[in-house]
Amino acid sequence: MTIEPIGVIHSCFGGKFAVPRQPGLCPSAWGTLVFNAPYRSDEALRGIDGFSHIWLIFGFHQTIGHGWHPTVRPPRLGGNQRLGVFATRSPFRPNGLGLSLVRLEGIDRDGSAAPALRLGGLDLIDGTPVFDIKPYLPYAECPSDATAGFASESQPHLPVMIHEDAREAFDLLPPRSQAVLCEALALDPRPATQTADAARIFGANLCGCNVRFTITGNACQILEITRSEP
Repeated sequence: MTIEPIGVIHSCFGGKFAVPRQPGLCPSAWGTLVFNAPYRSDEALRGIDGFSHIWLIFGFHQTIGHGWHPTVRPPRLGGNQRLGVFATRSPFRPNGLGLSLVRLEGIDRDGSAAPALRLGGLDLIDGTPVFDIKPYLPYAECPSDATAGFASESQPHLPVMIHEDAREAFDLLPPRSQAVLCEALALDPRPATQTADAARIFGANLCGCNVRFTITGNACQILEITRSEP
């Protein structure tokens, strides 16, 4: 079987670092699914606007060339314990496929790329290829007796503070961009192996900005915000 992308994601996440590890953890995150020409069809989307959420089957395009291993170190476990790749959501998978449940915020029907889907709460990097879409059925896909193994507890959220040197740039951002910065960094995007160095400054590409921040103790502080190069 050969599959090809039906479209590509344009999102507020410009790079892998600081992207939420699961959909829905950053509710303000946004993106657009622009269809490739053979699939850019109003007929193919007929009825989709009746659903609040959709599943995206996508490709981990930035890691597909790295291969896969039978076991991985989930960040949830601090990178200290190995589990089977099929018991995790690691991007290093045999076929490099991922699955995300995202909010369908609307359909853009104007412009050369129309129709395109406006999405919210996503966890996908800008440029992610999408292979298929399926509507989410809450009565069938949200069982009351579901369990979540080692990921049964929700991820803790850090308070996010804005340093005075970054305050002006932060205030100039649209409210939704401000929310994305705070929601994404509150999830502590640091690799599990790099949490001991409290003095380290990290950088993330969020909402078209280069965001520099530190995490000390149980709080994140945004130090600098500059516009990303086009």
